[in-house]
Amino acid sequence: MSVKKLHPDELSHFKYLLEIFREVFEVEEAIPGDDYLEALLGDPNFLVFVVQQDQQVVGGLTVYVLKSYYVPRPVAYIYDVGVHPGYQGKGLGTLLIAELVRYCKQQGFDHAYVEAEAYDLEAVRFYRKTNASTELNAIHFTYLLH
Repeated sequence: MSVKKLHPDELSHFKYLLEIFREVFEVEEAIPGDDYLEALLGDPNFLVFVVQQDQQVVGGLTVYVLKSYYVPRPVAYIYDVGVHPGYQGKGLGTLLIAELVRYCKQQGFDHAYVEAEAYDLEAVRFYRKTNASTELNAIHFTYLLH
């Protein structure tokens, strides 16, 4: 198994990861077109890490890089972490988080964080095993705009 940060020219890997996310998170919405995904993958404030076995993507995570007004260093917001069902329970999610933390330290980030819905006990248990520095209970409010 190997973990790597995707580059803008690795659209096919990104699309395969999005298909894994669709399956794992039971998303029914269509994946946007290649032009949009290429632009997103080329955005320096968006990161994608994948874990591969035999050059095949079996999981990954996406991150939005945020600027903070509290500190002059970026913050990494982990948006999604998902591993193909056939590869879950093998430590790949933990490996992805560890690689992201290593990358963020190397790049001078202030911190990285992720949110999990309280009722998603599997996700909460997973994140508790990843050596997080702190845990905060919060209520998430969403404003639909369409």
